[in-house]
Amino acid sequence: LYALGNTIYGQMTAGSYCYIGPQGIVHGTTLVVLNAGLGGMSGAQPKAGVISGCITVVAEVNELALKKRYEQGWLLESVGNDLEKCIERIKQARLLKQVTSIGYLGNIVELWERLANEDELLVELGSDQTSLHNPYQGGYYPVGLTFEESNQLMKDNPNEFKLKVSESLKRQVNAINKLVEKGMKFWDYGNCFLYEANRAGADICNQDGNFKYPSYVQDIMGDIFSLGFGPFRWVCLSGNEKDLEETDKIAAQVIERLMKNPSLGEKSHLQYQDNYKWIVQAMENKLVVGSQARILYSDIEGRVEIALAFNKAIREGKISGSIALNFLTVPNPNSINFEILFEFNNTLLIDSNV
Repeated sequence: LYALGNTIYGQMTAGSYCYIGPQGIVHGTTLVVLNAGLGGMSGAQPKAGVISGCITVVAEVNELALKKRYEQGWLLESVGNDLEKCIERIKQARLLKQVTSIGYLGNIVELWERLANEDELLVELGSDQTSLHNPYQGGYYPVGLTFEESNQLMKDNPNEFKLKVSESLKRQVNAINKLVEKGMKFWDYGNCFLYEANRAGADICNQDGNFKYPSYVQDIMGDIFSLGFGPFRWVCLSGNEKDLEETDKIAAQVIERLMKNPSLGEKSHLQYQDNYKWIVQAMENKLVVGSQARILYSDIEGRVEIALAFNKAIREGKISGSIALNFLTVPNPNSINFEILFEFNNTLLIDSNV
């Protein structure tokens, strides 16, 4: 379907079946401090960092994309294209222990290299969320070219553009490696960063041939999925914000009740605890872009109980319209996810769930 142009690239969201904008990914990515891109999925990063109490820095080459996220409130600050101002703002926010999100209008490689040259380690956590599943048609913009120059080159001389992408990836990996040596933790987002960096000839593998860095699905999300927790989305078809607010209250009540179950394991209890905080703060975090929709991570018991509670509320008139539910995504075999890459025992595996 994707090859025919009949669906969108899915990855960690629900693809074209229940795409709810950046909210659909923000819940699972609240640890990132330095990242790239302010698009439909990567645009979740600034708000994710603020929700989790971090300083989040995101580079974006497209001025319109940066401006859009800033105006929507998903990005709190913009330093424009002033790289030194960006570095100084990071230092200031760290010193004052401010929770904020900072947008830099420029290439992520420039930012990686500038941070790598600092004596002080300014970044504890890092990843990459460029669209490297499509590196040569706008998914990755190489350093040394403006946004407009890249668009022109990929049209006029695709082979030259590919070379620029490869050189850019090599430089990016070199800077990341330097920061990791200083103590930063880096992981692959599942966007083909490790794969494309390796194809470009970057220093991304250990001597044994394995990737130096893990996929975040393997390294972070795997434990959550193994407990049965995963994305559970719903859309209030009435388009009424009050209906969404009511669903938040209902979900919070259900989670609160489930947490009192004495047979609930400690790890599952912690997941419910985190998701309770998420859902009670959801309205104030202003996560909606477009449809009155919500995402919540839950296991099967929570999903069923919440769905039944929604049904009861509709029947009693507490919710004015129908609710569309979607929960067949990442931990289940219905995700539109073609290129999340894992590295296990020198073997590259491709998650191709459809």
